[in-house]
This record gives sequence, C-alpha cells and structure tokens, in this order.
Amino acid sequence: MAKSNATPVLVGVAHVDQRIGDSPVGAKEPLTLMIEAVRHAAADAGSAKLLDAATSVRVIRGVWPYQNPARVVAEAVGVPTAETVLTPYGGNFVQSTMNQSALDIQRGGHDVIILTGAECGYSQAKAQKQSLDLGWQAAPGTPDRIVGEDKNMRHEAEKLAGLGRPIQLYPMFENALRFARGESISGHLDRVSRLWARFSEIAASNPHAWIREAMSAEAIRTPSPSNRPVSFPYPKLMNSNNNVDQGAALILCSTEAAKRLGVPESKWIYPWAGSDAHDHYFVSNRDNLHSSPGIRFAGRRCMELAGVTPSDIDLLDIYSCFPVAVQVGAAELGFGEDRPLTVTGGLTFAGGPLNNYVMHSIVRMAELLRERPDARGLITANGGYLTKHAFGVYSASPPRRPFRHDDVQARVDETPQRDVVIGHRGAVTIEAYTVMYGADGPNKAHCATLTSDGRRAWAQTIEPEVLEAMTREEFCGRGGRLDGDGTIVL
Repeated sequence: MAKSNATPVLVGVAHVDQRIGDSPVGAKEPLTLMIEAVRHAAADAGSAKLLDAATSVRVIRGVWPYQNPARVVAEAVGVPTAETVLTPYGGNFVQSTMNQSALDIQRGGHDVIILTGAECGYSQAKAQKQSLDLGWQAAPGTPDRIVGEDKNMRHEAEKLAGLGRPIQLYPMFENALRFARGESISGHLDRVSRLWARFSEIAASNPHAWIREAMSAEAIRTPSPSNRPVSFPYPKLMNSNNNVDQGAALILCSTEAAKRLGVPESKWIYPWAGSDAHDHYFVSNRDNLHSSPGIRFAGRRCMELAGVTPSDIDLLDIYSCFPVAVQVGAAELGFGEDRPLTVTGGLTFAGGPLNNYVMHSIVRMAELLRERPDARGLITANGGYLTKHAFGVYSASPPRRPFRHDDVQARVDETPQRDVVIGHRGAVTIEAYTVMYGADGPNKAHCATLTSDGRRAWAQTIEPEVLEAMTREEFCGRGGRLDGDGTIVL
C-alpha cells in the first residue's frame, strides 16, 4: 500500500511556443524550447528549489536528431546526475509516462520527476522550403531508461498496399464509421464539420492555441486554396496541424516533497488513476475499422479505478488527430458528442506537435482544474493508427484512494481478429476506403475489403471515374473483384 507522503501530485506546468517570420534562421530548436518549458514549469509551481530536487528527467521522443536529450535538459536546469529517460515514438507516451512517473513516485523510487518535450515542425517546414540546415545539436549518449516499447505496427499486407501514413488510414476509419452509423456522405460531412467547428471555438479561448480564430463548419468542410482536399473525406482543416513550434513541461513530485519545497497547495493537481492498452497492432487484423476495444476497456477501466463515471467527468480532452479518433473515443468511453470533448481545441487548432500534444492537453487541463478545485478531468492519448492508448483522471482535490493504474491488455487481446489475405483473386466487399488527392486532384483510392470467408484484403484503384464517384456516392458495402495484384474492379 502506498504511503500517504508518497502521493503523486502534479505541481508545475508550462507551455511555450515560438512564431517566426518567413526565415527560420536563428529560430530556437526543440531542446531550447524544452529547457525553457521546464524553467517555466518550476516558476509556475512557485518554488525555486524544485528543479534542484529533480532525480529524473523524461523526454517524449520527437522528430529531431537527439539521442539523449534528457541529459542536456538535466544539465541545463542544474541536475546533471539525474536519471535520463526517453520514450519510443507515439502520441500515447505522454500519458503513459505520466502513469509510470506517478507509480515511480508512489513506490518511493523518485521524489521529483520532470517531463518535457517539444517539436519545431513550423521551423522545419520553412527550412526545408528554403533548403536551409537549422544546425540542431546532436545531444549524444544513451538514456538510462526507455519507458515503453517500440513496436512494428505495419502488416506485410499493408506495406505491399502502400499503406502506413495516418492520412491514408484514419479517413478509411472515418468512412467505415459513417457507413456503420448509416449516414449519408453529405449528412456525415455536415455533422463532422460542426464537431470540428466546436473544437475551433474552444481553441479560440485557449491562450496557448496555435490558431485562435474560430472557424465555421462551412469553412472547415469546404475545399479552398487554404483548405485543400487531402484524403476523402478530410480537407486540410480536419487533419492534425503538425506545422507548429511548441514545447511543454510537467513537474511531478510527492506531496511530502511539495510541502518541503514550498509549493502552494493551490498549484497541486492529483493524478487519480491511469490505464494503458493497445488495439491489435496490425490494422489488418482488427475485427472492424470503426471501433476500438482498446479505448473501450482501458478508458472505462481508468474511470472505474478513479471511482467515477462519464457523468462525473467535468473536463475532457479526447485525442483529436482526426475527427474519427474523437468520435470513436467518445462512443467507446460513453460520452455524447454534444458536450465539449476538448480543453485545448485539438490537434488541428491548438496545435499538433506530434508525440507531445498530450503534454499540452495536460497543461491546459491542470490550469482549468486549478480554477475548479472540485472538478474532475479525463485525458486520453492515442498513438499509431488508433492503436496505442493511455488515460488519466486528474483533479485538484485529493483522491479518495491512492493512485491506481491498470493495464487491460489481456482483455483487448481476447477480442476477435481477422486473417489477412495477400494476392487474393475473386469477389470482395468494400468495408472502407479513402480517395487520396495530389496537386491535380484525386489520384488513388485505397480500399479495405472482405472476402466471402471474412478475411481482409487491401486493394486500390486509379480509375478517374471511380475516384470521382467515391467522393459523391457510398462505396462501403459495394461488391467488386480483386485481380491478384491488389487492383479492385468495380
């Protein structure tokens, strides 16, 4: 049983960003943003001694050349001997690392833990267009510890079909969900764009959001020069916005350390419970493409551990890389789409700094919970192709029981799986599809199909007439034939 003075508490939070002009020359690199964020988090906690007491620095992996960034951060903030930690790649790992850090403090392994991460996708995009080398440091070395495992999430059949980008798979999930809900293409697009407009409105009131201009549902769903079609049914404004320069930091410690180091209790946010699980790693093996047993079991288990139900959750941030992730998450967790489903505005509008978005959602959640001490908040995190999931319940009020965590993977692993067939010849039924766009318009459709015996086969077509029809007519549920090389004939 955890000792009372080992109760984990989040005491310092910070968000930083940089908005550069046309030239990225002289822009800060991600490590600089991390160091700034950590210092701001200590200032937020109101304790000058907090950083000196840190015994572990944990960095969320990003798109940068660093090998052991935590060592550079630790040295910069004055704790050169602190444990250094890095995660694998995945949007779930902020919350997973928070879960692990809470357990480490509860078990007495650490007293003060720093979490940080940053991305500079905006600067990188500018530099790439101008063929500039930003000269980021290497941060060599090997971390003392890796939190989480790096797993292959692409089946051989998916590789052969040219699938592996989120902008290919998530819109397929979206179209499968539309069909499962019995919606028309136009009705579905109207509903989803209204959902995203509500996210935009919340971003407009979030002082940390990258885009703080509320957008209408019509503007979000209507293609334009600034809102080009990407992959049906998603235009650009329904995709995560990775072109941001953003960093964040969290400081977690024991309540005993918080008192000893002079952190006011008005700053304390308690992690009540956490959970982790992943859906079947290969999309090819999933029973269907419009649900998530991983979210269902792990998310509901997290609330159960915290002693709350969906109706008890006052503030909620459902991971929002694409609209389908929000819809599936809300449905599996038991939340209606008519309530606010984000505290930040989501990855399109608040900003999507790749793996590190959830650190920003925890920062915003903590700020809001401090204003509402009796409120309870739920954070959800997602990595891969709606694959890896982590959850956390937080409150400014202490929990009725010590922090609890569970991994419900065994339950998820028991859910049905499909076999996959490569090189299938014969009749199939389309279960999901998307149309990819290039500079000149639609150029390819990817299809998930089912054979008569229930196996999944991936297919594609480049027929212009079919591509155009797929954006206007429902193709889920239609029959076709595969010719053995992955081409579908309709």
